[in-house]
Amino acid sequence: MLEDPTRTGQGDRVGAGDAPLGSHVSTRGGVERAPARSGDIGADAMQIFTSAPQRWSASRISNESAAAFRAGVIEAGIRTTVAHDSYLINLATDRDDLLARSISAFNAELERASLLGLDFLVTHPGNATGGNRAEASNQNARAVAAALASFPDGPTVLFETTAGAGTALGSRFDELALILERIPAKLSDRVGVCLDTAHVFAAGYDLESDPISVLDAFDRDIGLDRLRLFHLNDSVGALGSRRDRHANIGEGNIGTEAFGCLLRDSRVAHVPGILETPKGDDPAASDRRNLEMLRALSAGPSDG
Repeated sequence: MLEDPTRTGQGDRVGAGDAPLGSHVSTRGGVERAPARSGDIGADAMQIFTSAPQRWSASRISNESAAAFRAGVIEAGIRTTVAHDSYLINLATDRDDLLARSISAFNAELERASLLGLDFLVTHPGNATGGNRAEASNQNARAVAAALASFPDGPTVLFETTAGAGTALGSRFDELALILERIPAKLSDRVGVCLDTAHVFAAGYDLESDPISVLDAFDRDIGLDRLRLFHLNDSVGALGSRRDRHANIGEGNIGTEAFGCLLRDSRVAHVPGILETPKGDDPAASDRRNLEMLRALSAGPSDG
């Protein structure tokens, strides 16, 4: 049965949350065009790629483009800005050549995010290709810490929860907690977690039946103060399937009620949310529909 956040010991049920909500938007034509696209869908949060996510090479962002981007964020009323790093980066690999390329690419991601003045950089915890998950987690933490030290004014790095396919790290909250614990204390305020709803559901956390217990588990293992961003996606994959495939809100196996419970739980009602749902033939219209649904769920059932 779906649990309500009013139950004893859990978060209070509140009205419409004030958390910024938005979507991943295209930077086609230049990164400076992304804020207007977010404004066009009525978003006040935004996620982008600062480079092509499936390529190692990246175009340089000029100071002029960065300044136009920052001005556009203000003009569009965007309150939370996020970048997702390259899918090719694997800071947990046992291959020396891939690790070197990944470190270089991750540092470049932080540099671009710093230039753009972004709040968060989302990264996958990596794949333990060598089979030793503990050492892979240590290596990831060391690489992220070194990068953060190189960019003291850069964004907060958020480790994203994963669906857990293959050798992927980060499908369990306790494993993410261990990575966070390995970040030096002087840098600990620059790291956190992005909880992807589709990923945690596919990893075996039952958001559909009991989303509040999932938050409770996160709080026990990591601490809700570390939860800095939601990726709000329904799931094509079944519970525990480890299948990473996103669906529109209410069209997957998680369902609308679970999103309403998450958005109305006072413990996380301030946490920004980003859609990574299917775009279809009309990306802006699809994003608007999903955002409207999330805001309605955040407000809760109407009186009467």
